Amino acid sequence: MRRQFEALPAEPDPADARKDDVDAWGRSEHLRELVRKVGRFYYERWFRVEWEGLEKIPLTGGALLIANHGGAIPADAPMIMQGIETELGRPVYGLADHWFRTVPVLGTLWNRAGGIPAHPDNAHRLLHDDGQLVLAFPEGAKGPSKPRSERYQLRRFGRGGFVETAMRAGVPVVPIAVLGAEEAMPMLFKIPVLGKALGMPYVPVTINHLLLGPVLGTLVYLPAKFRFRVLDPVIFDVEPALERYPLSRVVKEADAIRQRVQDELCDMLAGRASVWFG
Repeated sequence: MRRQFEALPAEPDPADARKDDVDAWGRSEHLRELVRKVGRFYYERWFRVEWEGLEKIPLTGGALLIANHGGAIPADAPMIMQGIETELGRPVYGLADHWFRTVPVLGTLWNRAGGIPAHPDNAHRLLHDDGQLVLAFPEGAKGPSKPRSERYQLRRFGRGGFVETAMRAGVPVVPIAVLGAEEAMPMLFKIPVLGKALGMPYVPVTINHLLLGPVLGTLVYLPAKFRFRVLDPVIFDVEPALERYPLSRVVKEADAIRQRVQDELCDMLAGRASVWFG
């Protein structure tokens, strides 16, 4: 069962603000450094990530990064964050389902590693007030939960909430087309009853689980080659900070961005010689 934008905005914790290592959003740079050290193996050796157009991501100011989302337990978000933070030196805050924050221990680690509940107010403050890079996946849980037979067929980008967020904050949307994540952990089927009981968006059974068992199959990805293609930023010619924007314009812009990402994915797939070697 998917829960979108249910959580109240994350308010800065005064106790966290007193800790030198933890910012007002709960992000710990020490933990991010540790995550980057561990992630370096996956980034450089396992997925062998390659970027096109990385220079299109702004070096200063707020920007909303959006990407297609794939793989039953997606590895695309940590790899995008890894690449931008190591190669551009900018922190990235990742928006995700509020469910992550509700899990004991994991929820705290997720927050310390830069995870933020996906609420429009959180995104606005990060983009407008703090001038940060924010990563979002407009497909939501529909992206990674789709069957293997429908990989790289993008789901609808909701009602375009990410566009309205960018308009209100006065920042560009920077689309990223992600290739490889779908094959790193291919979905076979979901267990709806278990997902509902656990309050999770879905509980997957993957090829990895069949090959490695329930524990290792959850932790170990297949070594698919990852390619990230950054598209030209989308800048909206509208006045920022308005209370509302025309829904027709918001949906039109969101659909156009979705189609751009879909077209790029088709082009990348056509040029890919191998899932494992690119």
